[in-house]
Amino acid sequence: MVDHQYDDHAKKEDLKVLHSMGYAQELERSMSAFSNFAISFSIICILSGGINSLAQATSGAGGGAIGIGWIIGCAVSGVFGLAMAQIGSAYPTAGGLYHWGSILGNRFTGWLTAWLNLLGLVTVLGAINVGTWNFFAGAFGFDAANLNNQMIFLVVITSLQALVNHFGIKLTAKLTDLSGYLIFAAALALTVGCFVAAEHWDFSRLWTFKNYSGLPEGDGAVWPQSDSLLRVFLLGLLLPIYTITGYDASAHTSEETKRAAHSVPRGIVSSIIWSSVAGWLMLCAFVLMIPNMDDAAKQGWNVFFWAINERMNPSFATLLYIAIFASQFLCGLATVTSASRMIFAFSRDGGLPFSNALAGVSKKHRTPVSAIWTASALSVLFVWGTTTISIAGSSAYTIVVSCTVIFLFLSFTVPIALGFFAHGTPKWNKMGPWDLGPGLFKLVAFLSVLAMALIFYVGVQPPNDWALSITIGFLILTAIIWLVFENKRFKGPPIGDVIAKRQSDIAAAEAAVGEN
Repeated sequence: MVDHQYDDHAKKEDLKVLHSMGYAQELERSMSAFSNFAISFSIICILSGGINSLAQATSGAGGGAIGIGWIIGCAVSGVFGLAMAQIGSAYPTAGGLYHWGSILGNRFTGWLTAWLNLLGLVTVLGAINVGTWNFFAGAFGFDAANLNNQMIFLVVITSLQALVNHFGIKLTAKLTDLSGYLIFAAALALTVGCFVAAEHWDFSRLWTFKNYSGLPEGDGAVWPQSDSLLRVFLLGLLLPIYTITGYDASAHTSEETKRAAHSVPRGIVSSIIWSSVAGWLMLCAFVLMIPNMDDAAKQGWNVFFWAINERMNPSFATLLYIAIFASQFLCGLATVTSASRMIFAFSRDGGLPFSNALAGVSKKHRTPVSAIWTASALSVLFVWGTTTISIAGSSAYTIVVSCTVIFLFLSFTVPIALGFFAHGTPKWNKMGPWDLGPGLFKLVAFLSVLAMALIFYVGVQPPNDWALSITIGFLILTAIIWLVFENKRFKGPPIGDVIAKRQSDIAAAEAAVGEN
């Protein structure tokens, strides 16, 4: 993916679009098209969710949950990505989803989208880093069940991710660019290693379904016992759907991306395509390497390490573990970037408490420093809160994953559904350079809404019942806050005459950070 030459004309076009929406170029616009792709590809990270959530398939519907289920789950993410690419091309701003929800709907739908997306980003950062802890503990001999060690690990690793983000988008982009290459290389090495280590290649495993619910026996069961193989298969879709998400990062970094109207939609779609294909090949190879599918189901969450230890050369496995751990760390790093831009964008329009502080940009590093550290702290606090639930018998990881999937995809669905009705009307009559056309856009938008219903059903099934309670509680709290406080106070993004009145403020803000 080659970046287009970023000449004065292209720079002026990016500024023109941003100014027309009422915002100043405070963040540093230095990301190439590849970097925009890489940040989404890094958050998707097939070496994170694809490995840490494996048991949802192997202890669910077996090999077919990967061979067939992965394709279906990626198709679900794909329809969301296509719709988001078209909207993102028309409205390339930081915190993109929030602006889409506001422009295509109204103040309330924008505000709701922002809160859903923000909670999804905070929880996905927690889920990624909890998964990284589980992988680190399994790979290097620590007790993953020790909650004190888990929280210490989370505080340290999240702080490091925030620190890197603090020092500027150039450093972050260099590391996420590296992450893109590292994920490809490590996934290829794991794929080849699995093929070589397999005793034989029984390809029928990839379309063979078997009900493994209730395994491992006892409290450690990944899914409760169910007589419905279809239900168990649907639950296993959490593996690909959770893994292939986070591509909204391309939209969130729009104001830091050159030729954003072109680069952002390409970043969204290409990150989904490459992750889907590479992840499918990698996980299919892993299924072929597994010594016995019945034994694999009994391993539960330890299935990855069990299979590797059974079949793979220890020295090669250790090198893989190091590469995978580094990829998972960089996955969390990119997620901090995405979450902080959402907080920054929402705060500059007064959408959050202490908005003035959260919308502040460092003059030295041109990053939203307060937003970076706030997003990081909130993710750690959320995981700490879920540990009390995990003590009651449910895994903190599965609860966080379910909440993440529900909130993120709900935040995708709101502006997409609004776009279905607004497309071609005076509210949205100017498309960006990425344009599917009215027919195809409305088709993928409609399919996205249907997919959201499936995702919600899957996300609140036992043992993740707490995800339903958390979701309902959040929606009730959101309604109260909007009706009592925000309905009168929150004005939403600038529109009409407000944009024109902001032009002097825009010039002053850009001068303050040295933008010329």
